[in-house]
Order: sequence, then structure tokens, then C-alpha cells
Amino acid sequence: MKLRWVVRSLALREPFRISRSVMSERDAVTVEIEHDGVIGHGEVVTSEYYGLTVERIETELAAAREVLAGVDDPGQIQPLDCAPGVSAALDSALHDLVARLRGVPVFEVLGEARWQPTPTAYTIGIMPTESAARTARELTARGFTVLKVKLGAGEQRRELARLAAIREAAPDTRLLLDPNGAWEPEQAVRMLKAVEEFGIEAVEQPIKPGTPDLLAEVAARSPVPVIADEDAATVEDVRVLGPRVHGVNVKLPKCGGIRAAREIIDLARGNGVDIMLGCLVASSLGIAPAVHLTGFARWVDLDGHLLLAHDPWTGIGGADGVLRLAGDLGLGVRPAELS
Repeated sequence: MKLRWVVRSLALREPFRISRSVMSERDAVTVEIEHDGVIGHGEVVTSEYYGLTVERIETELAAAREVLAGVDDPGQIQPLDCAPGVSAALDSALHDLVARLRGVPVFEVLGEARWQPTPTAYTIGIMPTESAARTARELTARGFTVLKVKLGAGEQRRELARLAAIREAAPDTRLLLDPNGAWEPEQAVRMLKAVEEFGIEAVEQPIKPGTPDLLAEVAARSPVPVIADEDAATVEDVRVLGPRVHGVNVKLPKCGGIRAAREIIDLARGNGVDIMLGCLVASSLGIAPAVHLTGFARWVDLDGHLLLAHDPWTGIGGADGVLRLAGDLGLGVRPAELS
């Protein structure tokens, strides 16, 4: 099999602020794996948080190319020793390739006979209260029924005021919160009790990752369901948490791809824990693999492509708040210039 890749820049519509950083663009590496004249695609994006630079990505892809060159059956490849984001891109390309060789969509390769259009959340970054309320109104007018609100970069009074304004602007939406681990445990409990009046559906990773027992304690005391994100990166993480949280956020670039995600999903659901599907800011190609897993999820937060000024790929929808697969082969995406 042949492995190729190309690097491009992804610019955001506007700077996106969370509790730990502000982002206006990132690089994406498009991966192609070819076998018998058929090509499968995947994408890995750079990430300071995950330590992924273009240089590191290309170094790991070069090593993977040597391994793939000696493989004749794309369906028999074992996970490669790469950073999770790189592994996810290769895994995506292989799933896309195998599905295209079989003439079916990826979800059928995964054993899911059906797929249906799925609502996705749209994330409102940290911004002034009036801007947040205006954004919420605009999003609901477009059709979004789920909104995720970033918190964790201000005093409680101001954060509650912003949340109240969003709730008033979007009274019928499902609201999710994400402070990106910015709160201390006692602060998290106080905040989650304070936001209960706004009908919050769940909160992601309220405290700094690395202390799963403390996260479990917060979950036990919280009136709002708690979803582990960074504390649920691997199967072992989810095994340690067990049933002590209400949900786990499965991000393919975090866990290593579709194959690893299925292991986490099966383990979590076996413990009675719900699934959230999350993403990084990426193109439709980078988001597409998770779209094929939405049948397993209670919460879907796959809006990374919607934050871009220009998406170089198309095929998963989402602009009106609903993800729709436009294609019936492989991942179902294609370069935007071919649309």
C-alpha cells in the first residue's frame, strides 16, 4: 500500500477562546492510503495541547509509510505505534479504504446497518455576554437544538450572567457546559449547583485532568451529569473511572481512531456510562470518522468543521444543526472543489 500526505492551513471564521487558549488557525495534514487503485483519506490536525506539530506528524507518517509498504491486505493492519492523532488519521484512511473496496459506507464496516441524520452541538466560546446571547439566537434560528458553552475564564458572577443570557436567548435548546478543567473540585461543585436552574444537560471535565478519583467525587456531588474528557483518553482511563461518572467524551484524535473508540464505547456502555462524541477543530474529513459512530452516542458535539472560514472538504452537513452523510461510500466526504 502507498501512503502520501499533504499539509494545509485551516483558518477559523473568528478567534475561538476557551479557558486555556485562543486559536485562530491550525495546520491539517491530509493522509492518503492507496491500494489497488482505490484511495482512503484521513486527517490529523496540529495541537499544542497534544504536542502535535507538523514536524512530528510528518516524522511519524514517514515511519508508518515504511510499515504500510509491505502490507497487502488493508483490513488486517494492526494499530501502528504513533501519536493518537496520527494513528486516528491512518485508522480513518484505512476504514475509508476498506469501505470503498467493499462498496459500502464506513458505518456498515463497523457493523451498523443503518445511519440516520443526527443533531450536533455548536460550541459558543468565551466571549462577552451580549455577544454570547446574540450567537445563541443566531444558532437557534439556523436550526441548532444543542449548544455547548465554554466556561472557566472569569468570576462566577459573570459566568452565570453569561449563561443566563444564553438560556434566555435559547430557551428550548439542550445546554452543555465545558470549562476545560479550569475549576477546582469545590469550585466545580458550587458552580454546578448554581447552574442547575438553567436546565443544564451535562458538563465536560469540570476539573483539571489527572485525578480521576476527585472527578468521581465531583460527579457524585453534582446535580448536573459529569462527562469525563481528558480523564477518559484511553480504554485504561475508562476502566479506572468505571461507573463513577455519567459519561465519557470520545474524541478519535485523543484515543487513536475508530478502532480504539469502539473499545472505549463498549467498555463505558457496559458500565452504564453514556457516550459523548467530541472533536477538535478540523475539516469535514477530520470530523467524518466520528460521524459514523453517532449511533452509539447520547451527546454529539461534532462541530469543528463549522468553525472554519473555508472547509476544504464537504459531505457531512451540520450548518443547520444536523449532521447528514451526503455520500454512500467510505467516509462519505469529498474535496469541496469537486462539489
